[in-house]
Amino acid sequence: MAHEKGVLSASPESDPQASPEARFDPRVLAAFFAIYVLWGSTFLFIRIAVQIIPPWLAAGTRFFVAGVLLFVFMRLRGRPTPSAREWRNLALVGMLMFVTTYGALFWAEQYVPSGITSVLEATLPLITICFEVFLFRRHPFHWKLLAGVVLGFGGVLLLMLQGGYGKLGVLPCLAILGGATAWSLGSVLTGSLRLPKSRGITAGAEMMLGGAVLLALSAASGELHHFRQISPGDAWKAAGSVLYLITAGSLIGFSAFVWLLARMPATRVASHAYVNPVVAVVLGHFVLGEAITARSLLGAGMVVASVALILKKNDVAQK
Repeated sequence: MAHEKGVLSASPESDPQASPEARFDPRVLAAFFAIYVLWGSTFLFIRIAVQIIPPWLAAGTRFFVAGVLLFVFMRLRGRPTPSAREWRNLALVGMLMFVTTYGALFWAEQYVPSGITSVLEATLPLITICFEVFLFRRHPFHWKLLAGVVLGFGGVLLLMLQGGYGKLGVLPCLAILGGATAWSLGSVLTGSLRLPKSRGITAGAEMMLGGAVLLALSAASGELHHFRQISPGDAWKAAGSVLYLITAGSLIGFSAFVWLLARMPATRVASHAYVNPVVAVVLGHFVLGEAITARSLLGAGMVVASVALILKKNDVAQK
């Protein structure tokens, strides 16, 4: 998932590498591959994991382990410990972008196919631009932006109305959208928050704090009491999925995401939202046998088209 202008750790103006030429850096291409392809594949592995182990336990394990590893690694490299004020800001962002977003996402993927989940998550740029234009006034209003938002959420409505996800079909979809809203708010707020200069420390601390809260929620909700016995085969499958989420999704993917945020606007980095669904839908269909219907293709197409329209319009407005 996951699964962000403002920077989580530094602004482009304060980074000597954050010049226009930086976008042609091979490291930028590798980072975009991580948030495009690796993040796109995480929806499949989340779906596999939550069919075997409790969702908040899976999410908490993913982010706490990844966060501790990254935080300790950066501290060993000499990066300073965050100040008390920075810890408070890290906790706020961690609550929004990990506890709320991924807590909802992992829970919802018990009921919603991974491909549909990825399309709902593709609304991130739509929600982000709404915050930046209407709430924080960071970008001017354009009617094409409004048309893109309407088109995108029309596609979401089409997906939600097609049903097929059981009695809780609409509720998980709304949970995913609520989580996407929390992620967008967190990504926009980081532009005005004081956070550590080290992007590695920032990413590690946010994942570590968010993962710890998710594990606490798992324990408090009684998930472990309902943790049924699983076969050795399922145990290996669940462990492999969580390990992939820790490495590819969190350590590599989120670190690449934070690194990119230091060099370009959030809406450009959020372009992963219209590549991830393609990867997720293809994997979900061929690996898990998830159905691809005409209505789901139309809804997904509307969302992806709206994201492309908004990102293109926003890039033009910034030039």
